[in-house]
Amino acid sequence: MLHVMQEERNEQTGAGSHDNFQRLWTPHRMAYIKGENKPAGSGPEACPFCQIPKLSDEEGLIVARGSAVFAVLNLYPYNSGHLMVCPYRHVSDYADLDDDETAELADFTKRSLQALRKASGAQGFNVGMNLGHVAGAGIAAHLHQHVVPRWGGDTNFMPVVGHTKVLPQLLRDTRELLADAWPHGA
Repeated sequence: MLHVMQEERNEQTGAGSHDNFQRLWTPHRMAYIKGENKPAGSGPEACPFCQIPKLSDEEGLIVARGSAVFAVLNLYPYNSGHLMVCPYRHVSDYADLDDDETAELADFTKRSLQALRKASGAQGFNVGMNLGHVAGAGIAAHLHQHVVPRWGGDTNFMPVVGHTKVLPQLLRDTRELLADAWPHGA
């Protein structure tokens, strides 16, 4: 009994109240939550999607480059392999894309699906854009299409109860797998 009382006392020390939950600390997510590294303005000089193509593929987490668009891993992914297809041109509205940009954005979206199926066995996808801050765009000034791979049962207790995603792979490793699986050709 004394041992149990000591354990309870040890569990109760520290901040907050005891709730029998273990903690998975993800302090790196605070950068996203606080909006760190979010562009201060809406111009291309502060836009990460305009700066990323200036980096090497490995540094920028770029999976593939086209003539009008590129595919890049999301720094704050919903799932492993969460890609974004972005035009090089700093444009915020889908209706403002020219015909070549529209066609290549669609083609890269298809290639993203193919690469994710090949590299990770994705069973489904969420594909879409958030146009404007009110629609949920984190970076509204530069259009980007999300391609999020999904698997049966990927919504587990962590995001549902803990509001935390467990990503089993480093972004650089994911980028390499997807770049290797990227379908080339016309």
